[in-house]
Amino acid sequence: MWATVAVGASLGAVATGFSIEESPPALVTAVLAAFFGAAALRLAVSSLRRPARRAGLVALLSGLCLWAAGSSLIHQDGSLGAQSFPGPAELLYFPSYLGMAAFVLLDRRQQTRPDAVLWLETVLVCSAVASIAGALIASPLGDVFGHEGLALVLALVYPLLDVSLILLVLGQAVQGSRTWTPDTWLLLGGFLLLTASDVAFLVGSAQQAYFSNLLVDVSYGTAFALVVTGATCRRAVAPLATTTRRRVRTGLVVVAAAVATTTLVLRPADSGSWWATVPAVITLVAAGVRLTAALRQAQGAAEAFRLSRTDELTGLANRRAVLRRLDATLSADEPVALLLIDLDGFKEVNDSLGHAAGDDLLRLVAERLTAAVPRALVARLGGDEFAVVVRDDDPVDLLRQARRIRASLAEPITVEDIEMSVSASVGVAVRGSAMESAVALLRKADVAMYRAKNSRLGETLYDSTFDHYSRARLALMEELRTGIARGELRLWYQPQVDARTGEVVAVEGLVRWEHPQHGLLAPIAFLPQARQAGLMPALSEAVVRAAVQDAVTWQEAGHRFSVGFNCAPPELLGGRVLPFLFAQLDRAGLPRERMTLEVTEESFVSEPERARLQLVALKEKGVRAAIDDYGSGFSSLAYLRDLPVHELKIDRSFVAAATSDYASRVIIESTTALAHAMGLQVVAEGVEDAATAALLRTAGVDVLQGFHVAAPMPPEQLDRWLAGRRALDLRPSVG
Repeated sequence: MWATVAVGASLGAVATGFSIEESPPALVTAVLAAFFGAAALRLAVSSLRRPARRAGLVALLSGLCLWAAGSSLIHQDGSLGAQSFPGPAELLYFPSYLGMAAFVLLDRRQQTRPDAVLWLETVLVCSAVASIAGALIASPLGDVFGHEGLALVLALVYPLLDVSLILLVLGQAVQGSRTWTPDTWLLLGGFLLLTASDVAFLVGSAQQAYFSNLLVDVSYGTAFALVVTGATCRRAVAPLATTTRRRVRTGLVVVAAAVATTTLVLRPADSGSWWATVPAVITLVAAGVRLTAALRQAQGAAEAFRLSRTDELTGLANRRAVLRRLDATLSADEPVALLLIDLDGFKEVNDSLGHAAGDDLLRLVAERLTAAVPRALVARLGGDEFAVVVRDDDPVDLLRQARRIRASLAEPITVEDIEMSVSASVGVAVRGSAMESAVALLRKADVAMYRAKNSRLGETLYDSTFDHYSRARLALMEELRTGIARGELRLWYQPQVDARTGEVVAVEGLVRWEHPQHGLLAPIAFLPQARQAGLMPALSEAVVRAAVQDAVTWQEAGHRFSVGFNCAPPELLGGRVLPFLFAQLDRAGLPRERMTLEVTEESFVSEPERARLQLVALKEKGVRAAIDDYGSGFSSLAYLRDLPVHELKIDRSFVAAATSDYASRVIIESTTALAHAMGLQVVAEGVEDAATAALLRTAGVDVLQGFHVAAPMPPEQLDRWLAGRRALDLRPSVG
């Protein structure tokens, strides 16, 4: 195709004596046939190889064939001068533009619908180009072309159709459905050269006859060669980066506004000037609207940037701002330290007074911190955790500041008409090596803070020896996560016996972790880590699954006692454990009354209504409910009256002191009498000796649990214990 253009131009130059006169008709016909044949073949092959682009390429092929047919028609008499303009060939030329337009519309990258800004920028760029076309093409062509009527319309329509094709490609590029890659530039160059060729052709045809010369012929050939090459070359479909695209758009907006202004200043003073004036006015209006939108975008971006560095609740800096400040200070090799502050007991405030009160407390804490360290960056990292970035590396001074912070927070604060003091744990980390990162400094402060909280020291300076504790805690969390998935959790059971007959009426399941390296671990060794790592829901489901399976095994062995297990308040109120329990019971076919769910008083203090609804759901499903550790918390007669529970478990602290402390004995007796009056069964935990068991029987306690009866044991050992106890109990009746 390109070779045909080059050979045809060379032969035409020789034939015309290197002038720009009309080429010999025979040569023109031969070159037209070779050129359009090569172009059509290239488009046909490309459409077969690229099915996804076939529709657009076929449309371009159709337009090219129509153009070739029109050219053949006006050259059939041997000379263009013998053909009057306009002639029958226009019936082929005009629809050829429809084929090219269809190609541009169909052959584009799919994307989401453009937003208003993209449409605005498209109008801006396209109207600017239209104003240039009106000023440089339409008005001058109307003046030069001496015809009227159909001839004048055609003289103006063809260049405007060319400009429309340019505008289509530009609009797609601005909106992102066409990328600024070589194929796009080839199309733009081809349509631009086609515009110039049509203008030259029509100006030359001003004497009512078709006109052409070697330069026009070569211009047409080069234009179509560029279009076909752009249509068939390999396209890069990846979009430009957002920032790059935004720079390109901004440049186009500025250039478009400048072009429109220049067009209005230099517009031709004739009746055809509206071809340039109207698009220029549209361009300036669009530029003004776009500048307004850009200003709003800039304001929104500034606000978004501020919010991205600010905690919404307190107005303090957030974690992102802290890390940025630390990175900047560390990069500048300046002294810096981080104080990490965690409030003690904040959850109780949220649970008791509600989240609104908790938010008020956090705002007051933020004010206290800002006042305590006015020259430092104070931030809220999330929840009840705050941070202070200080440009200091003196450990003594930093610990003094930490104590000042704790003293400021300890001053009475009034929330919801309740005066309270806030205690806090502060971890202090000082910059170490020159290569230390902000994240590493934050980790060290976190380790120091947990050390201060667990040791109850209040404030602690980070020491590298703390890392072993921190890493061990993190490692234990991950091992627990894996252990739950592998089924390493076990339930050990402690029997509960009837205080009168000694018959086993229930067993309580107590979770243990059979660690592969550390052996059997008690709950205290891993439950806090499970809570911190968010593993309690999975752990609770593992406990439920084991309790139901063991209960089924004992039922099949002929035992009729119930199986109980503890449910922590967050899991009870979270709404996940109970549906899982009901599903397990249904799957196992176990009678609901064989299962007892033990809950603590904390469940009712934090969210009493939700706790009541959960226990109502238990009762409706037939599962027993017990209040565990009664008397150790905020014991209230109100929830005993309103909650659908079956039994009351007196806390071991009263049971252990029953034989030696008169007050404890009175509490047990009065609690038992009250529970019986309300139809509740009373269980005494922590029965360690025969004297305590006898006193509890005298007080009317229904069920005994403790080491005097039996220690917690795994299911298989409990089976042997039950078999031996049964034989022992039957011996007196045989004698």
